[in-house]
Amino acid sequence: MPRNYDPTGNCGGDPARDSLELASLASSSSRSSLASHSSRSGISSSRRLSFESNDNNTSPRNNDDGDEESDKRSRHYRSYSVSSAFDFNSHLIPLTTSSGGSSSYAPLPSTSEIGAGRGGGGHGGQGGSGLERRKTLTFTNSLSLLLSLQIGSGIFSSPSQVNNNAGSPGMSLVIWILAGLLAWTGAASYAELGGAIPLNGGAQAYLRYTFGEGIAFVFAWAAVAVLKPGGAAIIAIILGEYFNRVILSGEDAVGAWGNKITAIIALLVVTVLNAVSTRLTARLSDVFMVLKIGSLIAVTVIGIVVAVTGWSRDGQGPSTEWKEKNWFAPVVVGNGTEVSGGTGDVSGSIRQTTQLGDIALALYAGLWAFDGWDNVNYVTGEMRHPSRDLPLVIHTAMPTVIICYLLANIAYYLVLPASVVGSSNTVAVEFGHKVFGAPGAILFALTVSMSCFGALNATTFTSSRLVYVAGKEGYLPQVFGQLDGPWQATPISAILLNTVITALYILAGSFSTLITFYGVAGYSFYFLTVLGLIVLRARQSELERPYKTWITTPICFCCVSLFLVTRGVFAAPVEAVAVVGFVGVGWPLYYWRVGGLAGRFQN
Repeated sequence: MPRNYDPTGNCGGDPARDSLELASLASSSSRSSLASHSSRSGISSSRRLSFESNDNNTSPRNNDDGDEESDKRSRHYRSYSVSSAFDFNSHLIPLTTSSGGSSSYAPLPSTSEIGAGRGGGGHGGQGGSGLERRKTLTFTNSLSLLLSLQIGSGIFSSPSQVNNNAGSPGMSLVIWILAGLLAWTGAASYAELGGAIPLNGGAQAYLRYTFGEGIAFVFAWAAVAVLKPGGAAIIAIILGEYFNRVILSGEDAVGAWGNKITAIIALLVVTVLNAVSTRLTARLSDVFMVLKIGSLIAVTVIGIVVAVTGWSRDGQGPSTEWKEKNWFAPVVVGNGTEVSGGTGDVSGSIRQTTQLGDIALALYAGLWAFDGWDNVNYVTGEMRHPSRDLPLVIHTAMPTVIICYLLANIAYYLVLPASVVGSSNTVAVEFGHKVFGAPGAILFALTVSMSCFGALNATTFTSSRLVYVAGKEGYLPQVFGQLDGPWQATPISAILLNTVITALYILAGSFSTLITFYGVAGYSFYFLTVLGLIVLRARQSELERPYKTWITTPICFCCVSLFLVTRGVFAAPVEAVAVVGFVGVGWPLYYWRVGGLAGRFQN
């Protein structure tokens, strides 16, 4: 296990830190009368409180220390309100990690409750009814969310892209391991950030604390408008295609629009489930986690049994390439050419360059299958014990997914020829058809549909939290930062906004540009977020970190992210320019939505 991790979540063992935090919050309540009123459009009550606090810090730890440097630092960095359950200017300790254990945690009153009682809450801050106050998610819930997000359609479709570009079965397995380890370095970096800054919003909260409001707003703009709903749209379309194949026994039976209609229906079902109850969504994720892990284990066991016994439904038996050929021999596709590494008249230097580009493409495909490792950070504020559970969730999920993916790919190669694995976008269906015939193909198509539905449910859950936090911070209208419905328990407005945007992408049709956008913009923000970890190590070495990864971990991830972004820019320069333009639009939106109002209020 990486160093400096205390599984109890009690980092430092200060038995009075919760009371100190409470004292700090209570002492600032006399100066937070503005928080009892509704925030005006475009600026959250948490930001109002932070403006008031900047020039008059009353943190007990700072006052006790009497340290000038500490005072300068506390004035420089933004002060978060009580409602965030995390006071950066105090002693930077998550309130959920009391030395007394889980039973000693008691939620603190919100800004609005301190200023005006439970009846007068502002819209913008994280009030007493906020999601962060409820602490709904257990370790199992968080683990199932992460596993449900990661195990979607990728493992059932990406093997062809990895195999084609890697060039051989052996090299493709190496790529799967490498992609998993690289994703793990990013996840470990996010675990440290999530423990030090245990707020909902994930990268949005980390970028805001490290680089300021502007970068955080631009990230929220890109993520809310494209990254999250676009990824959900791709999952929904794949779900529609596989489900229609099961029901109608043919992928062309209803056409592209039929698949889109099915995808929209699935999206609406997921939306209703997320709007009804957070606990219901979390329990569904638990069920899907068991089903997905069970499916991958079943694929592995079936592959080994079929390879050993030589049995298959068609009577021809499984492929024997795995024991007759070198696993690192180049794969030959249907037209008789090698997938990569061909000889011909191409010079050695050009061939090596081509192979490097192919490896990068294979890595892209592998990372797409592992994507979702950052999503549990979007709900850190709702975890009961974030400082303890977040690193445990990440370091349990990542090796689990890596091992399951590796074993599933080995099973594919034990049953199917490498050329089939490299030419089919429905490898799992081919696997099922080879072993069990038509019933097996239908069964595995239904398995992929189930897996995609679980991923769609989990990504809708986490994406709505990003919208919710953006609404509370004033990045979006206040209505998206509120809890709605008869029980005031779920952010229905945020869920609906994410659903509408996702539905538009489903109906839009082509996703090639969207995938390029994700590759360039997504990994650019990954790079900036993990770079922020390195910056905080240098700038705030005293920052309380319940979990601390090796410094080589974020450095490695930053280097790989920078390589992938650069590779994407050179591979698709026109699309990359479009990405830069779209992200650039976020800056004038920031000054219109947040910057101007914040400046006028502060003055």
